[in-house]
Amino acid sequence: MTRFGRFRPVLALGLLSLIWGYNWVVMKQALHFVDPFAFSALRSILGAFAIFTLLLILRRPNSPGSFWGVLVLGLVQTTLFVTFSTWALVSGGAGKTAVLVYTMPLWLLMLAWPLLGERVRGWQWLALLSAFSGLLLILQPWRITSPLFSTALALFGALTWAASGVWVKRLRAKVKIDLLPLTAWQLLLGSVPLLVIASVGDRQPISWQPYLIGALAYNAVPATALAWLLWLYALQELPAGVAGMGTLLTPIVGVAAAWFQLGERPRPLEAAGMFLVFVGLGILIMDRWKTR
Repeated sequence: MTRFGRFRPVLALGLLSLIWGYNWVVMKQALHFVDPFAFSALRSILGAFAIFTLLLILRRPNSPGSFWGVLVLGLVQTTLFVTFSTWALVSGGAGKTAVLVYTMPLWLLMLAWPLLGERVRGWQWLALLSAFSGLLLILQPWRITSPLFSTALALFGALTWAASGVWVKRLRAKVKIDLLPLTAWQLLLGSVPLLVIASVGDRQPISWQPYLIGALAYNAVPATALAWLLWLYALQELPAGVAGMGTLLTPIVGVAAAWFQLGERPRPLEAAGMFLVFVGLGILIMDRWKTR
């Protein structure tokens, strides 16, 4: 393999982090024109069709495998996770929300103990201590004016993302499923309840401005179809621990983009909390890498 060939997976991870990280700013801006439920439904449906199109181009099978298993995944990962993380952006900062949602690996570690029998061990305790100390600084429960609602939504997003990770692990232990069609079907099935919620009640009418159309296109093609292709390529070419470490760049890009484009400068305690969360995630991924 050439020197450039060896760097391709790393470049893929870098591009993936840029796409996903900047998407927090894109979504935050898009919510000026549409309510979070309608946006979540539209981005999920368009993302599903983008992946189905990719499957046709690649001539890969698109069977969902276990329908009921994928339905549960869609309800948890799309209906709940996508809604919570998008809703959090209505009143929460894009960078802060990205950091809170990307605490998912820590919640997954805690859920995997009782549900999968994977005990917390060694350096993982230090990772949890660092990350939850960081969360305490970000949440600042001693400040009455702290935006707890958006923070809670972002953390619920992280929890439901982690729960979907546990479910996928159980599902793939029973049925052999390709990740691309699995993602497409869970997006499509999970978007149905979102469409129902978005269509009832007195909700903000959609303002079909050019930015919203561009944001939906960005979410469907680069942030869903291309991003999943890059992720699967990185997983194929790199150890899973190394690939996971690459995703740490995503919330960092989110924080940086929100700072420069939206003027969301973290307060000193929030910045310190974000740093401790990144340290905890880094310790966790390094520990997984060394044990493989």
